[in-house]
Amino acid sequence: MKEETVDKLRGVVRDCVSKHLYSSAIFFADKVAAFTSDPADIYMQAQALFLGRHYRRAFHLLNASQIVFRDLRFRYLAAKCLEELKEWDQCLLMLGEAKIDEHGNILNLKDCHVMDLDKDGEDHEIIISSAIFFLRGKAYEALENRTQALQWYKAAVKADPLCYEALECLIDNHMLTCEEEVSLISSLQFSSEDGWLSSFYACLIKKYDHGSVVESKFRELETENCAIVNFSDPSFSHTLQNNIDLLACKAEYYHQCGEYQKCFELTSGLLERDPFHLKCTLVHLATAMELGHSNELYLMACNLVREYPQKALSWFAVGCYYYCIKKYDQSRRYFSKATSLDGTFLPARLGHGNAFAAQEEGDQAMSSFRTAARLFPGCHLPTLYIGMEYMRTHSYKLAEQFFLQAKKICPSDPLVYNELGVVAYHMKENKKAVCWFEKTLAHVPSSFGEMWEPTVVNLAHALRKLKRYNEAIQYYKRAIDLSAKSFSTYAGLAYTYHLKGNFDSAITYYHKALWLKPDDKFCTDMLTEALVDECRNGLDD
Repeated sequence: MKEETVDKLRGVVRDCVSKHLYSSAIFFADKVAAFTSDPADIYMQAQALFLGRHYRRAFHLLNASQIVFRDLRFRYLAAKCLEELKEWDQCLLMLGEAKIDEHGNILNLKDCHVMDLDKDGEDHEIIISSAIFFLRGKAYEALENRTQALQWYKAAVKADPLCYEALECLIDNHMLTCEEEVSLISSLQFSSEDGWLSSFYACLIKKYDHGSVVESKFRELETENCAIVNFSDPSFSHTLQNNIDLLACKAEYYHQCGEYQKCFELTSGLLERDPFHLKCTLVHLATAMELGHSNELYLMACNLVREYPQKALSWFAVGCYYYCIKKYDQSRRYFSKATSLDGTFLPARLGHGNAFAAQEEGDQAMSSFRTAARLFPGCHLPTLYIGMEYMRTHSYKLAEQFFLQAKKICPSDPLVYNELGVVAYHMKENKKAVCWFEKTLAHVPSSFGEMWEPTVVNLAHALRKLKRYNEAIQYYKRAIDLSAKSFSTYAGLAYTYHLKGNFDSAITYYHKALWLKPDDKFCTDMLTEALVDECRNGLDD
């Protein structure tokens, strides 16, 4: 057969693959390989078989070629076949021996020369060794060796920062702490034209930095433009300002800040544009839970179960709906189903534990949280929730130990400092409580919202107990600005004025507290005391 005819058939195979006509691609690739016996054509045939889901046949073809032991691309494709067949030990054997340190640096690697098999390949390709490292990580994770998986994922993204899947596994599976994520991103070697990617990756990791730092990252990306020639408007340029992935990151940030209404409005708009953007869907579900939008959760759950019945997210949505309407037994059932579909889906494991905690079933709740803490060492929330359970049972010393452990994993989450303040307050260590509550407010990533009103009130309570009345009054008034319908704030403010000897102000705020809770015995008794004290004060004058 003429070389021109063979080249034409190669073109036909590539075209069939691009049009997803895999049976046709397999048919013509087989004939080209038979005519030429060229390793590149054998590789093309194996690719066609792989895309057509003939994994065992593709592996047999590659293994029989003998080139599989001399060429990385053959070896990688053969390992991908074994991955699809779930033969993880064989997959690792196919990829060869290699050693790695805890930071993802390769110590020794017995690689071979990579032949140029893709004659029409692009100039910019993912480095083959990066793809191999990533596949090693997936194999180790499937074998539940998460330590090795972590190291190989780090090696993959270090070998080539364009290997986004490796970074995605590290972030989504919470394998790294906050500091480790920042350290990894800063260690990546980006090319000069990929500066935008470095900023984008920085937006993907945990967002507990100060608000101005996070928001500056978003602004930097939103102003990043790509000048693409537009014949109707030569000055036209594209930016990432309306990119759904970037806006989903911003929604995550709003959720972490406690700005739930703002987050819900953003995710609702994004899901109108792309109804099945799963990362945005997860944030939307979490926000709807916080806001108590049970109807929205019901609709989302129905749509997800219909479209993605095999995804953990779908059944997690069902669990969220039942949790929202306080049917905790049903919610646990669906959270459990979500974890059975995907054991690495952290939200379902946390939901399962919180459903137990909502019914004060502490042992089962802590069992769920301990499992989550073991599987997701980079996430501080399971450890934080264990501490909350210990605090609920008045085991304050144990609770403090777990809160400090959560702080070590994520030293910039204000919720951790808040819980440390609460446990110190319960142990009557008021100076320490004030310190923790002040650190909480210092770590709030954006302007104070109503979510942080209890922290401000707690700080005021602790200051009152230290007899720092003027400071306590300032924080009580700050709390009233955040939420004007909090009984405890008015009661605390009234009592502080009473202790300070300002009986007129005390009477005013006792009345406001009793307007919110007319049957409160403490305020009723203290109002009587304040009136008596005011009368005595008038007589003395």
